[in-house]
Amino acid sequence: MTLSIRPLIRAAALAALAFAAVAAPLAEPARAEVSIDINQGNVQPLPIAIPDFLANGGDPQLARDIAGVIEADLKRSGLFAPIDKRAFIEKISNFDAPPRFGDWRIINAQALVTGQVVRQSDGRIRTEFRLWDVFVGNQLDGQQFFTDKNWRRVAHLIADMIYERLTGEKGYFDTRVVYVAESGPKDKRIKRLAIMDQDGFNSRYITAGDELVLTPRFSPTSQEITYMSFGRGDPRVYLLNIETGQREQVGNFPGMTFSPRFSPDGQKVIMSLQQGGDSNLYSMDLRSRATTRLTDSGAIDTSPSYSPDGTQIAFESDRGGNQQIYKMSAGGGGAQRISFGEGRYSTPVWSPRGDLIAFTKQHAGKFAIGVMRPDGSGERILTEGFHNEGPTWAPNGRVLMFFRDQGAGPKIYSIDITGRNEQLVQTPGFGSDPAWSPLLN
Repeated sequence: MTLSIRPLIRAAALAALAFAAVAAPLAEPARAEVSIDINQGNVQPLPIAIPDFLANGGDPQLARDIAGVIEADLKRSGLFAPIDKRAFIEKISNFDAPPRFGDWRIINAQALVTGQVVRQSDGRIRTEFRLWDVFVGNQLDGQQFFTDKNWRRVAHLIADMIYERLTGEKGYFDTRVVYVAESGPKDKRIKRLAIMDQDGFNSRYITAGDELVLTPRFSPTSQEITYMSFGRGDPRVYLLNIETGQREQVGNFPGMTFSPRFSPDGQKVIMSLQQGGDSNLYSMDLRSRATTRLTDSGAIDTSPSYSPDGTQIAFESDRGGNQQIYKMSAGGGGAQRISFGEGRYSTPVWSPRGDLIAFTKQHAGKFAIGVMRPDGSGERILTEGFHNEGPTWAPNGRVLMFFRDQGAGPKIYSIDITGRNEQLVQTPGFGSDPAWSPLLN
C-alpha cells in the first residue's frame, strides 16, 4: 500500500500580529499575567472564551469549525474550561479591534481567543488568532498560518500555542497516533495498522490487512514506524515510511521477534528475540545492520524502552519468578529491578521528560495503568479495569493513551498523569496498542 502525505502547512507562524492592545479600564487592580500552574496536585481548569472565528470573505462554517477544534483540544486536556457561547456579552465583529474586556470579565473569562479565516486569492486559507489576558487587558500571543486545505492541523497548532503560552509546557495537539485497527468477528479479527490525529480524526489504514500486525512504534522523526508482522511464518520486524509507504524488513532473525522500538536518536531499533524458551534483548544499528545482544539471563526479557537520553533501557523480565520491571545500561550489563508492588508488571515506557516510567500492572484480576519514578519509587495507579494495557506517552509527558478491552473489543483512552480526565478516543472501529508520535514538523 502506497501512502502519500502532502506538505500541508505552507507557512507556519509567519508573523506575530503586531498592534498595541487598548486595555479597557480594569474593574479590579491589575494582577499577574494569566497562567496555569500545572505542577500543583489539583489543577483548577482555566475559564477561557473562544468565540467563533470570523469569516472574512470565506466560509463561515469553516471558521466555526476551526474555533471548535481549538476549543475541543483545550477542553480535552482537562486544564481549560471553555465558557458556553450563550453566556457571551460581546459579539466579536472586528478582528483588528481590541475586545471589550469588561464584558468578558463579567462572565469570568480569564483568557480570550479571537480569530479570523480569510480565503486568499491563490485559494489558500489564512487563519489568524490572538490570545488575550482578560484581567490585565493585553495581548499574550498572535500568529497567522497559511494552508491549502488541512485546516484541522492549523487548529491543532493554534491550540498548542495557547496551551504553551498559558502553561509554560509544550502542547501535544499537533501529533498523530498509530494504532492497531481491529475489525471482524472476534475469532477472525483483522488487524491493520492505522494512523489518526491525536483527537481520533483523520483515521486511515496504512497496511492492507493481509498480515497480522502488532506493536507499532514511531521513530523520533514521526515519518517512520517499526512494527511486528505475522505474515509469512515467523514474525518479522519492519520499518514503514508513512510518508512514502515504503517498507523494509529489519534483519532476518531466527525464532520469534517482539516489541521493536526506536532509540531516541532514531539510529537503532531495540527488540526481543525468542530462542527456545528464553527471550533476550537485542539492539540493531539501522545503518550497519549490526546487532548487539544486551541480555542473557535464561529468562523472558521483553518490552524494552529507552530513556529519553538513550543511556538506559527499561524492560520487563520474569527472571525473578514473575513479570517485573528492570532497568539497565543501554549497552547491556547488569540489570536492576525497580518494581516491587504486588502483582505482575509489564510494558514499561519511559516518559519523554525522563521523570516517570509508565507500566501495565496485573493484580487481583484487574489490569491497571500506572507510573513510577525511574528508581521505582512513587508508584501511582492512574486507572484500572477489566483489561487495560499498552500505555504510550504524549510528547510533553503529561498525558498517556492506552487501550481497554471490556469484552466486545478494545478501545483507546487517554488520561493525564494525575489520574484525572480519562477520556475515550473515538476511532472508526476497535483499536488497540496505540503509539503517540513526537510533535510534527
